[in-house]
Amino acid sequence: MCCCDCDCECRPLGWLLGLPFALLSLLVSIVGVFIWIVGLLLSCICPCCLCVTVIIELALELIKAPLHVMRWFTEQIPC
Repeated sequence: MCCCDCDCECRPLGWLLGLPFALLSLLVSIVGVFIWIVGLLLSCICPCCLCVTVIIELALELIKAPLHVMRWFTEQIPC
């Protein structure tokens, strides 16, 4: 059982409230996967192009978006 003095990791209300937003960010991560694949192909064709590396890093952050959204929502709801 969790009290207010400890830092709880199990917050089901925050998880349920964040679920619709996580599903939307899942769509964003699918776009990130497409950008990542195109960026990898471009970096194989022209490895000297540094802007492709930035695009690949951006795509990786888009792929991680659902995890960031769920973590943020669960941290906002107290135990």
